[in-house]
Amino acid sequence: MSIVVKNLNFSYGNRKIIEDVSFTAEEGELLVILGPNGVGKSTLFQCILGLLPGYTGTITVNGDNARNIGIRELARRMAYIPQIHSPVFNYTVFDIVLMGTASQISEIGIPGKEHIRLAEEAIERLEIGHLRDRAYTQISGGERQLVMIARALAQKAKILVMDEPTSNLDYGNQIRILSHIKSLVKQGYTIIQSSHNPDQAFLFSDKVLALLEGRVLAYGSPKDVISGDVIKQLYSIDVEVENLHNGKVRIFLPSALVNH
Repeated sequence: MSIVVKNLNFSYGNRKIIEDVSFTAEEGELLVILGPNGVGKSTLFQCILGLLPGYTGTITVNGDNARNIGIRELARRMAYIPQIHSPVFNYTVFDIVLMGTASQISEIGIPGKEHIRLAEEAIERLEIGHLRDRAYTQISGGERQLVMIARALAQKAKILVMDEPTSNLDYGNQIRILSHIKSLVKQGYTIIQSSHNPDQAFLFSDKVLALLEGRVLAYGSPKDVISGDVIKQLYSIDVEVENLHNGKVRIFLPSALVNH
C-alpha cells in the first residue's frame, strides 16, 4: 500500500493551515513528519484520514483517489494510532484490540472467530500477551501505545498513521515502540508518523518531511534533510551536529551548552 499527497492545501476560513504539501510514502517505508507544535501536522493527518474533506489537491491511496473511497473501505486500508487514547469505559486490553476489527463487521454484527483470531494474533505479534486481560486504563503509557498498534494490526490496514507514538514515554519504551515500528516496516507496512525528535527521525526513518508553518521546508532521506540549518529553522535554536559511526548516527547538541 502506498500513499501519495500532491499539492495539498487546507484552510480554516481565511487562515491557511496546510499549503502546497506534497510527498509519497511507499510500501515498506517509514516517513517521519518533523516539526514544532502548531505547524499543521495534525491537520495534515486529518486530511489523509478523511476527517477533513474540505482540502484542495489530491490524496491517493494505493492508486485510488481518497475522495472516491468510502469510510469503511478507507478503514480497511489505513489505521490511525493517536498520541493519547482514553476510553470512556474501562475495557480490557483484548477488547480494545478487538475493536480494530470493527470495519470488517456489519453494523448489526458481532465479532466472530476470525475477528477474535486477528485480535489474538496482533496481541502476540506485539508481545503483550501478558496484558491480554488487564484493564486498559491501568497499564503504562508505553503499554497503551503497543495496544493501540495491536488494534491497528487487527484492523488489517497496511498503512499506519501515528501521531507522535513515543511522546511522554521513557527512553526504554521509546526504543521498544520504534523497534516495533521498524519491524512492521520491514514486513511491508507503510507508516507515517509525526515526531519532535530529530535524532529518532535520523536513526529510524526512510524519509523525512520537515514541516514549517504548513509548508514543506525539506523532504527526502534523513541524511539529506536533517541538518543543523533545518533544525534551526524548525525550532529556532542553534545546534552543533556530530556525526558518529561513519555518519550512520547524527547527534544534535544545543550550541549554547557546547560553547558554555
